[in-house]
Amino acid sequence: MMIRYASYFIAALLPLLLFRWFVPASVGEIDFWLLWLLAMIVVSLPVVYAEVALAYRSVDAPLAGMQKLTREADASPVWRSFGWLAALVSIVIAALVISGASTGILSALTELNSVPDVPSFALAAGLIVITVLLSLLGVAPLPIGLGLMVVGLLMGLTNGLPTIDFAMTGINLSEWARAVALALVSVGAGTGLYWFGQNLVTKQVITANTHDGQKRDTREYRATKSVLPIWILQLCVGVVVLLLSGMAVPPIGQLLYWGGVLFVASYLLHYSTQQLAHKFGLMISLIATFVLALVLVVAVPTTWLVGLLVIVSTVAVLLLSIFAGWQMKISHLRKSLNFGNEAFYNLWRVAIRLVVPLALLLALIGWVMQWLS
Repeated sequence: MMIRYASYFIAALLPLLLFRWFVPASVGEIDFWLLWLLAMIVVSLPVVYAEVALAYRSVDAPLAGMQKLTREADASPVWRSFGWLAALVSIVIAALVISGASTGILSALTELNSVPDVPSFALAAGLIVITVLLSLLGVAPLPIGLGLMVVGLLMGLTNGLPTIDFAMTGINLSEWARAVALALVSVGAGTGLYWFGQNLVTKQVITANTHDGQKRDTREYRATKSVLPIWILQLCVGVVVLLLSGMAVPPIGQLLYWGGVLFVASYLLHYSTQQLAHKFGLMISLIATFVLALVLVVAVPTTWLVGLLVIVSTVAVLLLSIFAGWQMKISHLRKSLNFGNEAFYNLWRVAIRLVVPLALLLALIGWVMQWLS
């Protein structure tokens, strides 16, 4: 039962995890949130549709599924790099939020006059060990993490909602870049998490055996039934996070919130480990995930982790959109998406082939301009 709802937990949790890293200094910038909404519609929504469609077509997890799909489409093996990048994006997100948890826990303990006599990097390393151990539990930590985070935020509501001064500001490429990055990371686009979740559900549902031993899904499948609830949930949670931005949370609430973050990060590491296990086996993949996450948390500054996440996730989504839009056979994707109206399919195809790559390239230019300035 938990596996069936894993994608919905992720949809609710990713905005809670990642909004703080990409929102503007003044959260009342109306034009930024309008750009974010536009990016959610024209970039994130088509990409999530592509992930779910490829999951249904491949009947496998991202890394193994891309191997099947490239052979089926007679496409270059270079497109398989999406599976590797998706696993890397997941590890980078986990490292970023664990780094934030380390800082947040130290801040909360300072307010409680209970700061441990250990270096900050040692605390971060200890949190990585805890998170990797939790990752062995698979999907189970997700509801626990969501519960702890919500309770922590609810404790902050005792101080009242923060006052937000909404105003229009100037629109530029840097603002578009942040809006696109926020739209991508808040929906998990480029991580393959929904592809992975769809595959887990499919494995559970496919139970009717035919006489030849093949297993088939006997349900009527439509991608929209999976995609729209996820996307709408992310949009609603995003609005809630916007309203809660800047809210003062008491120290105990902070500790509960960051404890929940660790539980959620464990699922991200579980996912990346499962992907790498397709090539290297479970034990080697677990060790590799632990070492990479440890290096990222201990040795890489948080601002660099944000930049790395932007670059890797953007490249991953770009690869996915070009592969789905230009390499896959039209008939295969039409069947995998199973839209009720041909016009919807044509709109999606235009978006995934042209709109998404163009929007991503403009966002990358905006990031470069921001970094250079």
